[in-house]
Amino acid sequence: MAAMTLAEGLVVLPMGLLAGALAGLLGIGGGLIFAPLLLWMGLTPHQALATSTFAIVPTAIGGSVTHWRSRSLPLKPGLVIGLTAFATALIFSRLGGLVAGWHLLAMQALLYLVLAGSIRADREAALQSDGHRPSPWGLSAVGAVAGLAGGLLGLGGGLLMVPLMVSGLSMPIRQAIRLSTLAVACSASAASLQFLQEGRGLASMGLLLGGVAAVSAQWTASRLDRVRPGTLAWLLRLLALVLAIDSGRRAIALALPLN
Repeated sequence: MAAMTLAEGLVVLPMGLLAGALAGLLGIGGGLIFAPLLLWMGLTPHQALATSTFAIVPTAIGGSVTHWRSRSLPLKPGLVIGLTAFATALIFSRLGGLVAGWHLLAMQALLYLVLAGSIRADREAALQSDGHRPSPWGLSAVGAVAGLAGGLLGLGGGLLMVPLMVSGLSMPIRQAIRLSTLAVACSASAASLQFLQEGRGLASMGLLLGGVAAVSAQWTASRLDRVRPGTLAWLLRLLALVLAIDSGRRAIALALPLN
């Protein structure tokens, strides 16, 4: 599949804008929307997840640049989580081709279900001004999660990282979203290098989709402080539940012919 039809383009462009808007607002990278969209367009699971990774790169970079310009992205925590995400994504991106397509989708569905019940914003009010600094080891562990999600599953990993940083590292949800956006950019960039080398996925389609998404990602990232923490947590929870259902349905559809 080398090019989009007109009908597909009419769907892809608005969906790209939607993915970017959610990516900039929630720190998720956009792969949660890119991957199902690409599967709908007829790509195989491996193609869709690799192409989704290409699309995540400009999307997450757009949001990260916005946070950096506003001076709301801390340098040292950002370096720790970003470098770890980049290194681990290189490792896990080599393993994705060894896993069956329905296994990848089933793992996605399981992760989404777990996250739908674990996303909280309860700590935000108490942590607004206490000067809390997350542990570098904790940030490295979260970055490794981003690398696994980006390299193996073709996801940005934001839906994994944000709950981990809020609940596990006692971080305000807005700060977790900013660091998640940077880690997503790093992990997706590393995985994309591996996918390009292997010839997996459609880079031109992914970058086109991501370029559209980057526009809306920058717009919503610049307005993150205007959204209540409870609203951010609710949006993340709802998105995880919807995508768990979709990934589970697709995994079952692929697995049944094998039986």
